[in-house]
Amino acid sequence: MTDLHTPLFDRAAAHGIALEMQGAVAVVRLCRPAKRNALNDGLIEALRDVFQNLPAEAGAAVIHGEGSHFCAGLDLSELKERDAGEGIHHSRSWHVALNAVEQGRVPVVAALHGAVVGGGLELASACHIRVADESTFYALPEGTRGIFVGGGGSVRVPKLIGAARMTDMMLTGRVYNAQEGERVGLAQYLVPTGTALTKAIELASRIATNAPLTNFALMHALPRIAEQPADHGFFTEALISSIAQAAPEAKSRVRAFLEGKAAKVRKAD
Repeated sequence: MTDLHTPLFDRAAAHGIALEMQGAVAVVRLCRPAKRNALNDGLIEALRDVFQNLPAEAGAAVIHGEGSHFCAGLDLSELKERDAGEGIHHSRSWHVALNAVEQGRVPVVAALHGAVVGGGLELASACHIRVADESTFYALPEGTRGIFVGGGGSVRVPKLIGAARMTDMMLTGRVYNAQEGERVGLAQYLVPTGTALTKAIELASRIATNAPLTNFALMHALPRIAEQPADHGFFTEALISSIAQAAPEAKSRVRAFLEGKAAKVRKAD
């Protein structure tokens, strides 16, 4: 088992990120409840460090927020004046951190409740699955505050809901509630208030039992295939499919199914 009291993880905790292992699931908690888990540079750097150094035994991860909200966005009280060059480097540092979530070693499930606003929505959109409870609400208030998203939201959020809906959110300050958010694609699951974390850990625990190479392909190959021209996508799919099924674990799983030792797919309740 990985020691979670190393200087790296202790430093992350000091900046508002806590990590605990629940079986094969790395549970990452935003710990600034008095600030509605608003993001500052220290927290972003800690998030980067944690996801770049997840325990070896982690097969999936969950991100959630302490207190009444997932994340209310950028901590405006720490917003600094920057020239254009400084602003570019600052935004790119946030990209590195959220890329560590999206393009890391294991799939990540976000457990959403309360505010998922601005940078909080950027963080949620970097996760692979989003579970929202009925208290969740979503907004991108940057447009009304004279700023622009800088944590990758202009790339990730339109892939979930389309550019037109994101434009509307930023131009008008529109707020989506939990039911609307699920309908337009901001979350894949909607659960009763107070149960998002339980559901997220349940899903992550299931994901962690998958073949690691298949999880890796879904995280890294599928998004790229989706953006390739069809003929390129078909070729990439053929390569990834052959690599995945050649893995010893894949062969043993297929053999177990053929021998009647693996469960068949059943209709959902």
